[in-house]
Amino acid sequence: MRLRVLGLLLGLLGLVSALSAQGKELLVVVDDESDVSKYSQFWADLAGRGFHVTHLTPKSTGLSLFQHGEAFYSHLLLLPTKSKGYGPNLTPNLIVDFVNAGSNVLLALSASNGIPSAVSSMLLELDISLPPDRNSLVVDHFNYDTASASEAHHVLLLPSQAPKKGTKNFFSVDSLVAFPHAVGQVLGNASPLLASVIKAPTTAYTYNPKEDASEGLEDVFATGEQLTLVSAFQARNSARFAVLGSAEALEDAWFDASVALPTKDSSKSKTANKLFAQKLTEWTFKESGVLKVNSITHYLAESTKSGNSNSTAVTATPDDVNPEIYRIKNKVHYAASLSEWSGTHWIPFTPPSNDELQLEFSMLSPFHRLNLSPSPDGNNATLFETDFVLPDQHGIFNFFLEYRRPFYTSIEEKRTVTVRHFAHDEWPRSFVITGAYPWIGGIWVTIAGWAAFVALWLYSKPAKPTRELKSGSGGAKR
Repeated sequence: MRLRVLGLLLGLLGLVSALSAQGKELLVVVDDESDVSKYSQFWADLAGRGFHVTHLTPKSTGLSLFQHGEAFYSHLLLLPTKSKGYGPNLTPNLIVDFVNAGSNVLLALSASNGIPSAVSSMLLELDISLPPDRNSLVVDHFNYDTASASEAHHVLLLPSQAPKKGTKNFFSVDSLVAFPHAVGQVLGNASPLLASVIKAPTTAYTYNPKEDASEGLEDVFATGEQLTLVSAFQARNSARFAVLGSAEALEDAWFDASVALPTKDSSKSKTANKLFAQKLTEWTFKESGVLKVNSITHYLAESTKSGNSNSTAVTATPDDVNPEIYRIKNKVHYAASLSEWSGTHWIPFTPPSNDELQLEFSMLSPFHRLNLSPSPDGNNATLFETDFVLPDQHGIFNFFLEYRRPFYTSIEEKRTVTVRHFAHDEWPRSFVITGAYPWIGGIWVTIAGWAAFVALWLYSKPAKPTRELKSGSGGAKR
């Protein structure tokens, strides 16, 4: 009953439009109804951002991710469960199908509840490995909270991770973030779809508290920066799957807790868990890092001149936009209009520093790879454009725009065109090509020489031959 009343109140708060670029229907799966009250501030923040939050347990009769073959929810939040899985309605295959349908998932783990075997198997599909022991957690003897974990050292205090060069940081906070009973993850190196949001410090390692520590640690699962506490996976369809190693980090008790590091000059400070939880859910539920292609245009960028224009009917003209055919050596203009979702509206997209948006003009391999120059395109878009000359090669070509960066939705736009060769009446005349003057001169010299020879032969009179006449009988010579 309490769960239904809380869901009704959150639904009333969610009457405002959701800030997500995808949808506002959020399904939260909790192991027990009593666990909902632990995250009241977290639910209030989601409802205030416009989400329609539905709380269900794995045993709820109405639990289903799909209805009539379509995803019924836009987002899914899975809180820790003490059982071996989330039940027949939330099997790993169904969750993967949910992601393939374009919906987003936030999975929160906890070492205190144990890691279900079904969850470990599902994360292996994403190239994320979890410790084989269900109760393994991450400890650090140099970055822990002295107030709550003075002996166990299992409450890690970490700052937000600095972004890599050429990427944008969507998760930055000014203070420390507390991760109690965190589950460490090891990300595979083969998948370009995986990214680490917060890594463990170099002094951290995994540890099973049920083992006898006096015998020493052997076969440690992972140590240091091999461990990731918060990871992000973005599928090829731009659906997002985030894994939070500490579900306790979302509880009210840690949203404004006072913590202190075990250093001499460290003083107590408030955690940034609330802000970090907001930024993590903003990215996971597509309130940030969402790109949109408004339009793609390409056209002929040269004037019509005699002897250098497309004179056939099957070709592009300067007035055609997005034609299907060009001619070799045409000068072409390409432009793409892009926007980025700010959480409330679309704004012009600006790539991170030291990054470029590139166009490929390719057949089997790129003939051109060009950086696009940005320019304003109204108040909510940026126009990326360039001019270039088509290669001296006819065939089927593609204008290919691809932009794949960590934490941004992927852009892949392809426009196919035909590039034909010169028509018979489009070749430049020889008399306008200066390099042809010696050959043209040789032709005319040959013609003139032949004409002179013919004229000399026709008008030259041959000499008359002399001959002798003889008489019949010893006559005299004439």
